[in-house]
Amino acid sequence: MKEKTVAEITAAHGGFDPRLAISFMGKAGHGGFLGMDYVGHGEDWVELAIDWREDLVGDPNTGVLASAVVISLMDNATSMSIWTKLQEFRPQVTMDLRVDYLRPSPKGARVFGRGYCYHLSHSIGFVRGVAHNGNLDEPLAHVSGTFIRVGDRLG
Repeated sequence: MKEKTVAEITAAHGGFDPRLAISFMGKAGHGGFLGMDYVGHGEDWVELAIDWREDLVGDPNTGVLASAVVISLMDNATSMSIWTKLQEFRPQVTMDLRVDYLRPSPKGARVFGRGYCYHLSHSIGFVRGVAHNGNLDEPLAHVSGTFIRVGDRLG
């Protein structure tokens, strides 16, 4: 029996559902390794989280997570915000993701990543986001980026 794709699964549920997608995609690849969890979403945003783990630490002297963990979290949250806004999964590629770190995440703290899609053009999705430890008003990092939208049904 052929496994269903993310596009087939989300279409069967009436549109893109980030909770369903993270339960499906979050078990494989780097998202699965990192243990990304669904936190919440709205019509143009998605929030995911990763728990602190010693094997994800970039500096053993301080316990600070590796920057790649935050980058991956934010890449996933902002990417999913585009699909959430579109209400459809479509292939896309990260063209640019700028991360401005404001402070390190404390040792042992869960990291949340909220991504927003604020504009869609014919071929580009524009995003921004915030990484934090549970309070959006105390960010770890701000991100902004663009994704190339692939496919022939671009809106």
